[in-house]
Amino acid sequence: MSHDQLPTDNPAVVTCGLPYANGDLHVGHLRTYVVGDAYTRALDRIGQQAAFVCGSDMHGTPIAVNAAEEGTDPEEFALAYHEQYEATFPQFNVEFDNYGHTHDETNTETTREFVRSWIDQDVVIEKEIQVAWDSEEDQPLPDRYVEGTCPYCGEHARGDECDEGCQRHLEPGEIEDPVSTLTGNPAEYRTREHKFLRLSDFQEYLQEFIDRLEGTENARNQPREWIEGELQDLCITRDMDWGIDYPAEDDPEAGETAEELVLYVWVDAPIEYVSATKQYTEQVGTETYDWEEVWKPGGEARPGTEWDDDWTDDAGEIIHIIGRDIIQHHTVFWPAMLRGAGYNEPRAVLATGFVGIDGKALSTSRNRAVWAEEYLDTDFHPDLFRYYITTGSGLEQDVDFSWDRFQQRVNSELVGNLGNFCYRGLLFAHRNYDGTPDADVSEEVREAIQDAIADFEDAVAEYTIRDVADVAVDLADFGNGYIQRNEPWNLVDDDPEQAAQVIRDCVQLAKACAVLMQPVMPEKAETLWEQLNEDGSVADAELSDALAEPPAGFDAPAELFAEIEDEEVEALNETLRERVAAASEDADSEDDEDAGSETADSADGEAAADFEPLAEERIGFEDFQELDLRVGEITAAEAIEDSDNLMRLEVDIGIETRQVVAGIQGLHDADALPGTKCVLLANMEKAELFGYESDGMVLAAGEDADLLRTHGDSEPGTKIR
Repeated sequence: MSHDQLPTDNPAVVTCGLPYANGDLHVGHLRTYVVGDAYTRALDRIGQQAAFVCGSDMHGTPIAVNAAEEGTDPEEFALAYHEQYEATFPQFNVEFDNYGHTHDETNTETTREFVRSWIDQDVVIEKEIQVAWDSEEDQPLPDRYVEGTCPYCGEHARGDECDEGCQRHLEPGEIEDPVSTLTGNPAEYRTREHKFLRLSDFQEYLQEFIDRLEGTENARNQPREWIEGELQDLCITRDMDWGIDYPAEDDPEAGETAEELVLYVWVDAPIEYVSATKQYTEQVGTETYDWEEVWKPGGEARPGTEWDDDWTDDAGEIIHIIGRDIIQHHTVFWPAMLRGAGYNEPRAVLATGFVGIDGKALSTSRNRAVWAEEYLDTDFHPDLFRYYITTGSGLEQDVDFSWDRFQQRVNSELVGNLGNFCYRGLLFAHRNYDGTPDADVSEEVREAIQDAIADFEDAVAEYTIRDVADVAVDLADFGNGYIQRNEPWNLVDDDPEQAAQVIRDCVQLAKACAVLMQPVMPEKAETLWEQLNEDGSVADAELSDALAEPPAGFDAPAELFAEIEDEEVEALNETLRERVAAASEDADSEDDEDAGSETADSADGEAAADFEPLAEERIGFEDFQELDLRVGEITAAEAIEDSDNLMRLEVDIGIETRQVVAGIQGLHDADALPGTKCVLLANMEKAELFGYESDGMVLAAGEDADLLRTHGDSEPGTKIR
């Protein structure tokens, strides 16, 4: 890739981490795919040729285990979920150019080609390793068939990942105190020959690659510990039947056991990105989109571990959008796999934060989730969800899904702002001019639209999806202020020429909103485009069309968005509460039965404790510097009479002693507080509470008002920086 600012002349491909064909989709899954779809549409909007591809991850132990529990074939089990995903994504206006799966013929052959290239490059080696074995069943136990203790942090872990502790990837044989999930009996380790990709051969390349990589900070920084340390070779085979067979016939050093092995799921899963792109080219032809220009420019791969600048300058732009739990796979394993087979490397990796539910961790085991089907069963438009999930926080940060917050943001930002402006402007234009007034766009409005276009282009180039979504809403906010300032309803009789000018501007702003909102709210943008009586589809519009003259005539508009009523939200909240309560009771019963065991009560990464979601808005360093935080020492404390929770404190902050009213009565003993160090916000506005002036605020954590203290013995008045 060129690393020139997007758009470039090279074709691009956008991919998302493959959904695992093992369960229903929920809002946590959908965040990644909605972002991927919106970003691909935004690339197209700025003139960057791009394909959006993905597929279902069909292999791996969990699918084999669950299929066996249901008494069905793993392929049949996984295909049922694959077909469900194929049907669900379009209902959220997520439109892949190609959506395949890892078990199809294309990916099977492409995966085997990759492995053959590694064998030819002599970067595949054979090692004898200790493999967990179920002596009762007399069979090896691949990763998810074994559980035990993480050797690095001591937490309970699965055979391939410490999912509840340090999150490290675990190689076969590393887990301690292994237990067979088939029988529950202690597992034993036996020596077994397996195949490894020699990652150490790629260490220098990976160190250079991570410095070139674009995307989110977490994706660029988290892997450095691995890449700069001692890289462990990656075991690429597993002892099981379900998966793509290791190509033993092409490996001159393959041992007797090689023909019994299948490839690790994290080998064939990312290779589906290549396979899905191939299939897209097969559908549209190389003249429309050539997959080789993206993945191996010049029509040939160049195997080897050395970096080749000249070759990749003409390569396409590969952009991966993933959850942050699979950063290591996409920034360490995957680039090495690509380089070993002579393929192009990713230009950018964008890792999203997690999605919580009502301020708590999403938990499928406790049914604390908003399922895709559940949202679709409401009357809410899918574009409302797309807007909420892309703008709820920055891409790297966790986002909280709450029906209450969803209602508030839809009603204020979409109904009250974007929808309100477009409807009132177009309705006024229709009633008074039968469409667009005969006037030129004012310089003020032209500049506002040009600035919005520039902001949109910058957001795409900088991978800030939230800003892409905000541009149209911010422009509508400008439009609402503009129409309020100029009051065209008062100008129609007094100054008809000026009235026409103002409404002409409003029509142009509405058209610009349609162009700019399309990546995130494609269906609502199309509705607005049609209300303007524009030809063709807004999906085919270019950014410059935001300033193109609108049609002269159009009919009366309809409102784009409908307000969400309290009754609707309360019903959804009640359903969620009841479901969580029922699932929690079931989970608690299971916990009681498992008392004394080290098995965690959730296998989906549920946090040990629930916390409020992180703040959506970030502040700059300058804003932080404005906070005057001081070390204080409480010299006196007394409960305030007639108050249930307030206490009057005298706090020595070195320069002076402040009187502070704090809501800590009942949580702290007043007699024990004198002499206690605390942290005080000294430039808090003064307030009067229960007749007492409060001159500052002491800081405390949580419902128990745990007073913040310094670790050392800082003097009162010391400033906290």
